[in-house]
Amino acid sequence: MNTPGPARTVPHTVTPPEEVFDWLDGAARQRAEAGLVRRLGARQAEPDQLDLAGNDYLGLARDKRVAGAAAAAALRWGAGATGSRLVTGTTQLHAELEQDLARFCGTEAALVFSSGFTANLGAVTALTGAEAAIVSDRHIHASLIEGCRLSRADVAAVAHRDPAAVEHALATRRKERALVVTDSVFSVDGDLAPLSDLLDVCRRHSAALLVDDAHGLGVLGEGGRGAVHAAGLAGEPDVVTTVTLSKSLGAQGGAVLGPRRVIRHLVDTARSFIFDTALSPANTAAAHTALGVLRDEPALAERVLTTARTLAERLGAAGLSVSDPEGAVVSVHAPGPEDAVAWSAACAERGVRVGCFRPPSVPDGISRLRLTARADLGESDLDHAVEVITQTAPGDARG
Repeated sequence: MNTPGPARTVPHTVTPPEEVFDWLDGAARQRAEAGLVRRLGARQAEPDQLDLAGNDYLGLARDKRVAGAAAAAALRWGAGATGSRLVTGTTQLHAELEQDLARFCGTEAALVFSSGFTANLGAVTALTGAEAAIVSDRHIHASLIEGCRLSRADVAAVAHRDPAAVEHALATRRKERALVVTDSVFSVDGDLAPLSDLLDVCRRHSAALLVDDAHGLGVLGEGGRGAVHAAGLAGEPDVVTTVTLSKSLGAQGGAVLGPRRVIRHLVDTARSFIFDTALSPANTAAAHTALGVLRDEPALAERVLTTARTLAERLGAAGLSVSDPEGAVVSVHAPGPEDAVAWSAACAERGVRVGCFRPPSVPDGISRLRLTARADLGESDLDHAVEVITQTAPGDARG
C-alpha cells in the first residue's frame, strides 16, 4: 500500500498587483480566435426591431395589464422584497401566486424563487445529495447542470432524449436514491423530451423525475398548462416541475411545483431559496396577472404554436435547415460560429433581432440562429422576418 507523501506547494513568484489578472488577456484572445466573443447590446424602451430573440412568447411583458400590476405593486409594497422568503420577503402576493400557479398547473403546491435558475439549483441540490444518483439528459439547461455539479451526487449525463440510456444508468447506479433530470422543451433546438417514457423508466427503477418546463408553460398543454400537464404527468407523486416566470408570463422569477412534502422540504433545505432575497413584489404581481391573462385567454398558447410552425415551414421552403418546432423555439442551422454571428448581425441591421447560439452554449456543437415565436406576431411580421432571414443567409446555409 502506497503512503501518500507530503503535500507539494506550487512554486511562485510575487506578481505585481497590476499583473494579477494578466491571464484574462490570453483567455480573451483564445475566445476571439474561436469566434466566441460575446457582447452586450442595450435595447431601447421603444423597440426598433422585430424581436425574434426574446422569450416573451405570449407578448405579455409589455401588456398594460401586466405592467400596470407591477407598477401598482411597487407603489404599494415597495421596490424590493426587503429580505429572504423566510425573513421578510414573503408577501401576500407570493402566497397568492403560488396557490394559483399550483392550481393552474395541476400540482399540490408551488414555491416561488427569485429566478428560474435559482429554482433549478434549489430543486436539484435539495432533492439529491451525496447519497443519491442523478441521471440527466446531455442537453439540459445550464442551471440544471450547475445544480448537478453542486449536488455532490453521482451524476450520469446520458444520450439526448434516450429513455433506454436513462434506464441503463438507473439500473447500474451505485446509490439507492435517484433523480432523473430533463428539460421538457429543450431551449436550443426546441425539441420535446419523451416525458411519459421517462416516467415509466423512473418507476421501474424507483427514481423520481424532475422536469424543467420553462419553455412549456404558456405554450403546450391545455390552455398553456405546460408540457408536463400535456403528458398527463401533472400531480403525480414522483414528479417535480420547475418553471420560469420570465418567458410566457413576461415577468421575472421561477417556481418549483410538485407534491406538498417536496415543497416543504425545499423551504427547509434549498439554499438558493433560504439565502436569497425574495422575488420583488412588482415581478410577483406581474407574473400573477399574466397567469390570469393566460387562464382567461387560452387561445394565446395555440397562437404561439401556429406561429412557430408557420415560420419553420416558410424558412424550410426557402432551403434553410430548420428544426421541426414542438414549442415556441425555431432553430435554423448555420455553417459555423462566425457565420452565425455575421448572419445574426445582418438580420439586426435590417430590423430583425434573432438569437445566435454557438459552442460552447450549444451541447451538440452546431451553430444556429434561434428564433422564438410570439402570440402577438402578425402576418406582416412573419413576411418581414422570413424575407430578412433568407436574404441574409450565408451561401452554404442552404442545404
